[in-house]
Amino acid sequence: MSETHDATEAQLALEVRELSFTYSGRPALDDVSLAVRAGEFVVLLGPNGAGKTTLFSLITRLHDRRRGEIRIGGFDVRRQAVQAHARIGAVFQQPTLDLDLSVMQNLAYHGALHGMSRGEAKSRALAQLERVGLADQRRTRVRRLSGGQRRRVEIARGLMHEPRLLLLDEPTVGLDIASRRDLVAHAHRLCAEAGVAVLWATHLIDEVRRGDRVAVLHRGRLLADEQGEALTARLGVETLGEAFDRLVGDEEAACE
Repeated sequence: MSETHDATEAQLALEVRELSFTYSGRPALDDVSLAVRAGEFVVLLGPNGAGKTTLFSLITRLHDRRRGEIRIGGFDVRRQAVQAHARIGAVFQQPTLDLDLSVMQNLAYHGALHGMSRGEAKSRALAQLERVGLADQRRTRVRRLSGGQRRRVEIARGLMHEPRLLLLDEPTVGLDIASRRDLVAHAHRLCAEAGVAVLWATHLIDEVRRGDRVAVLHRGRLLADEQGEALTARLGVETLGEAFDRLVGDEEAACE
């Protein structure tokens, strides 16, 4: 595929086609296909061990031996790795900020890794810190921030190079209820205001908002991919929790 891909492909921030991956002979992902458009918020919902982190690791190429295809903004993550990964921002479950550096120093280091000049890195860092409401904390050492603030710094860092796609892997782990709600709301604003596509991985059903598209992953298989309200209507249940239990229960029964 040429780098001048068509407009339809360019609208897709992420495209995963027939993706499979095995750990030590045991399937971790089984024929998963998923697409996320620019400005779209998609919840990847599944219990621990469902394959969510494995999927993120393959998208970011922390793992690579797999079957299937992954494209970011139309670029293949293997054959066009530089173009593809310039379009990804990621916040993983385990925190990765340097606690002894200031907020600005953490972001400046990220900018340098992406080839930004000192002035450009500072300008972009300030803009993103303004967006997450932490510009006044830019000189604060990270260890002095709350858990929710640290997560927002990680999101600001992940957006400095203006990616098309933001991957958030269980980003609210360890946060209180108010911080969790704030982070979910902020991710939705990024989609609406900046056109960033967000793939939000979680095992917590209460992080799904009305109108969100939900991709249910269990035992490495994608069991559903539709708006939450459409899913509950299709299964004839009242809540997303009931729909999730029905899907997972049916999958467990099929595997017995």
